[in-house]
Amino acid sequence: MTETAALLENPNIPDDIVAVLLDPNAYADDSIYDAYAWLRDNKPVGLVDHPDFHPFWVVTRYKDVQAIGLNSATFKSGERSYNLCDRKSVEHVLKINDGDPNLIKSLVAMDAPEHSVYRKLTQNWFMGTNLKKREDEIREIAKRAVDDMIAKGPDVDFVADITTDYPLRVIMNILGVPESSWPLMLRLTQQNFGTKDPELSGEAEPLKEEQYAEFMHAMVKAFTAFFKDISEERRRDPQEDLTSIIANATINGAQIPFDAEMGYYITIVTGGHDTTSSSTATAIWEMARNPAILAKVKADPSLIPNLVDEAVRWTTPVKHFMRTAATDTLIGEQPVAQGDWIMLCYGSANRDAAVFPAEFTVDSAPNRHVGFGYGPHLCLGQHLAKMEMRILFEELLPRIKSVKLRGEPTRSIDWFVNGPKSVPVTFEYE
Repeated sequence: MTETAALLENPNIPDDIVAVLLDPNAYADDSIYDAYAWLRDNKPVGLVDHPDFHPFWVVTRYKDVQAIGLNSATFKSGERSYNLCDRKSVEHVLKINDGDPNLIKSLVAMDAPEHSVYRKLTQNWFMGTNLKKREDEIREIAKRAVDDMIAKGPDVDFVADITTDYPLRVIMNILGVPESSWPLMLRLTQQNFGTKDPELSGEAEPLKEEQYAEFMHAMVKAFTAFFKDISEERRRDPQEDLTSIIANATINGAQIPFDAEMGYYITIVTGGHDTTSSSTATAIWEMARNPAILAKVKADPSLIPNLVDEAVRWTTPVKHFMRTAATDTLIGEQPVAQGDWIMLCYGSANRDAAVFPAEFTVDSAPNRHVGFGYGPHLCLGQHLAKMEMRILFEELLPRIKSVKLRGEPTRSIDWFVNGPKSVPVTFEYE
């Protein structure tokens, strides 16, 4: 850590807790939540100093995560990698990406004033009035998804048989991507968030060091090759889709730069699919585990929005984002120095006992979770994600009497974005 940082008595996180934080498997087997709880109680702003990583602070309490999210002037998104990478991966990305720490030029990696300028290009499109126009289209997709699942019979894998396909269909329709290209988009999306999970990446074993950077670089190139062609088509012949909005967007009268345009597409595809899929599957998992939740929501469908928000909180698909201190400052009572790297643990903040119940519940409203981030970087697509989930449950819940687990669900192996990858259940249909 930079020498100018004034430290409290001993900010270093114990080795056993560090081992959990840095183990992608801990995010798949729930042991990360025990580590989060220890950190909130003992070192809410603690330091990881590990030889394989550049040192970084770990922030686990809700109030501190919220405060940093609001203060984007002090805590920058784009100066260093916005997701945790080991030291060699960071250095290799810098080498192959002309010194830029982030392979994708996306809103996530932008700071003011650039961030607000690019966000405004599509902000109105993602607001409620415009999304309302899409509700019938999304409902038809949801109905078809439920019909297809029921046709498979009572025994299904809710991830494989509905939540992998449903949000993909929604986001592909919104972007105007032809159905023939959907399998490619799904594969690239799973690769983007599954680099540490061989089942999702398609690799024989978890990627390490330079392999990670090269794998991600290839994924970005594949996305870019696809969207370059479709974007050129939309400039020649605009359609009523989001791709046309982005392809024809201008800043100060000039077309937006190519890398920023491609970053927009990649962010919408990946963020619009995996996180919604994970949260939706978690809701079914919890209703199978606790039938009283299903009974309560079926008896009172007005609770469906509560179910949606609680599923996002409980899952927190994006477990963290990294920030960089722009100046010497404080996080809580802990001094940090200019240039220090900081991990915002949304997965911990959303389980903070000072703010939230310890169990999954549909009784808490409003639910002020940070599953979509907080502050200027609040997820642009949050309203779309919640609408997708609400519509699906409005179509699904009236058609089921019960749901039970028929095997052990599994989660993806990753410390950045993770969630259910298999939820085997048995439905009893109405």
